[in-house]
Amino acid sequence: MVTGGLTEASLRALAGARSFERGLGYLDAVSRVEIGDGWVTATVHGTERYAVELTLDDPGGLSGECDCPYGREGNFCKHLVALGLTVLAQRQSLPQQREAARCRAQDLDAWLSALSRDELLALTREQIAEDRKLRRRLELRAATARGDVAEIRSRIRELLDITPFARYGYVEYADACAYADQAGQAASAIGDLSRSGRAAEAITAAREAMRLLTEAADSVDDSDGGLGEVGHALADAHLEACRAAGPDAQDLARWLVGQALGAFDDCLTDIDPLDYEDVLGDTGMATLRELAIEAWRRNRKGWAEKTLMGRLAKAGGDVDTVIAVHAAALAANGHTHLAIAGELDGAGRTEEALGWAERGIRDAGDLAAVDTALVDYLHDRYARAARLSDAVTLRRDHFRARRTLLTYRQLRTAAQAADCWPAERAEALTLLRADAARQRPGRHSGPVLVDVLLDDKDIDAAWQAATATGADDRQWLVLADQARADRPADALGVYLRLAEPLTEQTGNSVYERLVSLLLSIRDCHQRLGTPDEFAAHVHALRAAHRRKRNLMRLMQEQGM
Repeated sequence: MVTGGLTEASLRALAGARSFERGLGYLDAVSRVEIGDGWVTATVHGTERYAVELTLDDPGGLSGECDCPYGREGNFCKHLVALGLTVLAQRQSLPQQREAARCRAQDLDAWLSALSRDELLALTREQIAEDRKLRRRLELRAATARGDVAEIRSRIRELLDITPFARYGYVEYADACAYADQAGQAASAIGDLSRSGRAAEAITAAREAMRLLTEAADSVDDSDGGLGEVGHALADAHLEACRAAGPDAQDLARWLVGQALGAFDDCLTDIDPLDYEDVLGDTGMATLRELAIEAWRRNRKGWAEKTLMGRLAKAGGDVDTVIAVHAAALAANGHTHLAIAGELDGAGRTEEALGWAERGIRDAGDLAAVDTALVDYLHDRYARAARLSDAVTLRRDHFRARRTLLTYRQLRTAAQAADCWPAERAEALTLLRADAARQRPGRHSGPVLVDVLLDDKDIDAAWQAATATGADDRQWLVLADQARADRPADALGVYLRLAEPLTEQTGNSVYERLVSLLLSIRDCHQRLGTPDEFAAHVHALRAAHRRKRNLMRLMQEQGM
């Protein structure tokens, strides 16, 4: 039985467990299923109506497309899963349906081949009258065939005009997809113009289309990113036209630099000048570099200038220039120092890289604000070089600046490697105890001291700290869970306190948390030898909340 790789296993592998499970809930939302020889299309009703297509015989295996937001990002979504499972439900008849589709396609081709010229023209005109999109495509092809560049550019401007889709001057989300679909025809028209031998005119048309698309974007709700796809298609059409026409290299370089530096605000085409290296040649690339250097020198802190200069330098293997670009605007948190260290590491200049990382820590001054990735990088370098004392000092200073469970763990790892953890731990706990004494814990924000003692498995000390300085509900719950075996009476008091407010709330998630606490309460009573007290507690709870049917069901499932 041929299913083109369509199985439940392949659907799950493509979609992932989450999307696969969600797709199970959309089986009743699949309609208008059409099975072709190697494809299946359908409509799936979700937040909107989505067009879904599975390709069964792709060289790479099963694939699919959906115009939902998640699918438009290239993901295999829940709607595709739903269609795939719908097709699998009729797997016995699938080969016959595919064969029937193949026969229909062959019959259609044979019928069209037998039509006379006049009959084909009549059929085409009939379709043009009914399908506006087809009419526009054919009008553009006709203009291309007769070399009417002015008409083509006029049509492209019409395709990018938002007026037919806009309400009060703005294209709402519901109409944005249709606008993007129409605008996408402009890229196809420019490609046709280029391939018809008019590549120079195609360059001009592409640049105008990019400008019009960027202007239109401010008035379109492009939440799904459709205009971005059109922009990329226009960029591809422009590059294709440049390769075919061979424009003046220096003029092209100037235009590319203008694009890279934001000649069009919020440009959607995201043109990469390096993609044009084969078109620019040595002369154009030299001009490109000169213009980039000039722009960067005028504005060394400009993001666009730095990005262009850095990319050109990196592409040319000029590490020193890359570093100079970064160093011209060092971030206060050390992030730029880390980027420089990475470039130097890549060039095999590891000692210089280490120096820049250390400088980043010094320049930052306040380790509470430093990029933690820089601290991690420097620690790893120290550890690999067996500079264990330096590694501990770095982690100690970072912990003092940012006293969190994570920085405590990192200090512990470094100090254990250097065989000095007891002394470091004592000093760290002294700081955390002082913090806890100043802090007023709430239900959701307890002292770090309790967390680190729990992380150290020092349950008695954690309990004492929580009792002395307070703890949040999460910490008390962890404490009770870990201390229940040795201190069941203390743990029971915690569980009862945490359960009490839940009895006044509703909702399945609340009921699940309450039943979980009741199981812990029951365990404490069993350890204390007081099961009758638990039975009385459950009886009172049932009597007071018998109308909460889901709670009663969950309690019954647990033998309460």
